[in-house]
Amino acid sequence: MLTFEDLTGLFIKAARDLGLVAHPESWLNTRSLEREFTCICHTGACDEVEQQSSCVVSFSWGVLDTALSTDGPAGVCEFFHEVEQDCDHLHTSSIPPLVLDLSYSLALHGVAPAEETLPSLSQMLKLQASEQSRRTTETLPGVSMILRDNRLYPEVLTLQQRVEIPIWHPLGMRGLHEEQPVSSESILLQVENGEMEQLVLPDDPQPEKWLPNVLTEVCQDIIHVLAALETAVFSNTSDRS
Repeated sequence: MLTFEDLTGLFIKAARDLGLVAHPESWLNTRSLEREFTCICHTGACDEVEQQSSCVVSFSWGVLDTALSTDGPAGVCEFFHEVEQDCDHLHTSSIPPLVLDLSYSLALHGVAPAEETLPSLSQMLKLQASEQSRRTTETLPGVSMILRDNRLYPEVLTLQQRVEIPIWHPLGMRGLHEEQPVSSESILLQVENGEMEQLVLPDDPQPEKWLPNVLTEVCQDIIHVLAALETAVFSNTSDRS
């Protein structure tokens, strides 16, 4: 069983154990009834955070996640109809993963690279961030501009990443990037006429056993990307001086 509080607690613990400074917030979206979580992560002192790169981690926890965490695989079946042991809902791997959105930013504070180098810098940052990320499925760099003296200037370097965690996938993390056959356990039961009937048991992904290690790897990725963001910017600007 895994709850919203368990998941957020595991993430905060993993972040702080690795030396990340975490500023978590959570609330209930009264319109969608989803639990929402966001956490600003950075290294170094809080009073210097404006001079450093930072990452905002966010995700939503919906009613289907609550049903699964409370009732396990049977919660999927009950979400649609009464439980039947041979129902495909009990054994499906086609459940949307939990999506973590990672939003990195680094204020340039007058050390912005030249406009002609921004495309190459963004591409280099994307490659470096992707190489440092084991769990991300998407990496998108960008630049926030500011209008000053009738001219646009780069103000903040940004990077968006996406992590998909198949918490309820019967294969656990093995089902993250590749499709594999699902092996289900079964038992033999004797029915009224004396015949034996095979009953397939619902898969039990048990995310609480392997999720702490996954979140530790996500936080390690965040630390590496924060460092790559600063290295890419300051090494590029130092080359111009």
